[in-house]
Amino acid sequence: MARHVGKILMDPEIGEVVFRKSLRSRSISIRVHPVKGVSVSVPYIVPYAAARLFFEARREWILETMARQKERLKDVRPAAPGEIEALRRQAKAELPPRLAGLAARYGFIYNKVTIKHNASNWGSCSSKGNINLNLNIVRLPKVLQDYILLHELCHLRHQDHGHAFHLLLEHVLTDNLMHLLDSAASVPPSDHAIASDLARKAAASKARYPLDYTMTRAIKQYRVI
Repeated sequence: MARHVGKILMDPEIGEVVFRKSLRSRSISIRVHPVKGVSVSVPYIVPYAAARLFFEARREWILETMARQKERLKDVRPAAPGEIEALRRQAKAELPPRLAGLAARYGFIYNKVTIKHNASNWGSCSSKGNINLNLNIVRLPKVLQDYILLHELCHLRHQDHGHAFHLLLEHVLTDNLMHLLDSAASVPPSDHAIASDLARKAAASKARYPLDYTMTRAIKQYRVI
């Protein structure tokens, strides 16, 4: 396995901080997640003492990031009774056929798909070819739904987020976006307008992977319930 839980630090200001050794990491990195908390990825050959010093040097940034996340999430409303189950039924009815259609169009083969309700991610793909999708996906515009589904399908060929993964993702995103824009008659006007706007923003972006960058930023406007 590439990742191992190594040490847990209970910080009086930040709370639980998990230090993980990683065979993939080339440098120490810190992740601040509104649900999972703070984790530090440590290259396998780097001692934990060095990771602790790096963590302390980034303390102010961590606290500022936690504060920003808390501010963004303060207006997220709790789900009404029955709302989650309604979303689950809708997601089970809509997402598996949409995933199957995209997989067939771009030549992906997956094992099975499961609809889940969690606050940590929009989707995931296991090394066994199983894809998990968050039921909240059905609350997104169609072009962003497709982005998440295609992202997970690309992980069937590339489990990491390296250059090869992003080249594949940009390719299928570009083709799918053109398909949506060319299907104005069968796509709701609001979804077509959003797809057009994202296409314009991506075309103007100087990011290395413009569609991935543009759609990732767009999805950050939405919160799971």
